[in-house]
Amino acid sequence: MLSFLKIHIFRHEVKKLNGAKGGDMVGKILAIAVSCVCIWSLVLAFADETQKSKKGEAEFNEHCVVCHPGGGNVINPQKTLHRKDLEANNIRTPDDILKIIRNPGPGMTKFDESVISDKDAREIAGYILDSFK
Repeated sequence: MLSFLKIHIFRHEVKKLNGAKGGDMVGKILAIAVSCVCIWSLVLAFADETQKSKKGEAEFNEHCVVCHPGGGNVINPQKTLHRKDLEANNIRTPDDILKIIRNPGPGMTKFDESVISDKDAREIAGYILDSFK
């Protein structure tokens, strides 16, 4: 509410200084300011997603790449990390991947939360779903 009041007072003062055209100028300034805030928000969101992707990739390379190079599977070639194989095994979401990380089938190392946190496991899952299509 305070911000609205400040904007209203600012508009009123500009109108007094510039006559009737002041309102138009304030509108343009406000439009530019709102546009800048929106663009900056998008930039920050994209930067955050890029950081998550890099973190997921780093965690994948640390814990998973030995058995899953390039999204493959050296233990069971029918169960790769590529989307068609994941979907064939009913794995579609980060939560599905997290369940496998925590309680895998035969041949895969179990990674509990003391080895890979839930946050890092979700980043690995996001990396897998985004990278191996």
